[in-house]
Amino acid sequence: MIAAVNGPAIGASVTTATLSDAIIAADSASFNTPFTRLGVTPEGCSSVHFEFLMGKETAERMLGAENYIPTGAEAAEIGLVDQCVPLSELLPTAHKLAEKWISEGGERLTKRSHRGRDDTAHLIAVNEQESKDLADAFLSVKFLDVQATFLAEKGKTVPSMVFKALIATRPIWSNFYTPYAK
Repeated sequence: MIAAVNGPAIGASVTTATLSDAIIAADSASFNTPFTRLGVTPEGCSSVHFEFLMGKETAERMLGAENYIPTGAEAAEIGLVDQCVPLSELLPTAHKLAEKWISEGGERLTKRSHRGRDDTAHLIAVNEQESKDLADAFLSVKFLDVQATFLAEKGKTVPSMVFKALIATRPIWSNFYTPYAK
């Protein structure tokens, strides 16, 4: 699987793309993982896979409070993507790579590589835990507050009040659910 990214990639579109066999980015691309800003945990195996791809420091910059958003060229420099090309060359470059892989045949066409950094069984286990953590995060006061504030800033008073009501009543309704993550 080859991901060809031509513009802003945000959240799950970034984490999902990193699980492909190659990423070709246009110079117009950017890669945003605003999990911390949104009050949720990383997903799509990014909690471990980003470090495999670009090292601990850069992974923390993207997934943490800094919310580093690399351009296509920066993403190629840090190892998030395989190659950055001008937008007009994006699809021809991706097609050329696919044709090369087809002509080579062999293991690449029958076994997922995840860009050669991790095995599928480990990523499945990581994804399961991240999914549980994310489900719990959606019910956290931090997430609910971020949503209320965002909606209020956009002038969406009634939806914002719904999130504030969820925060106020959370001590009651939280007794009726069991967190996934332990």
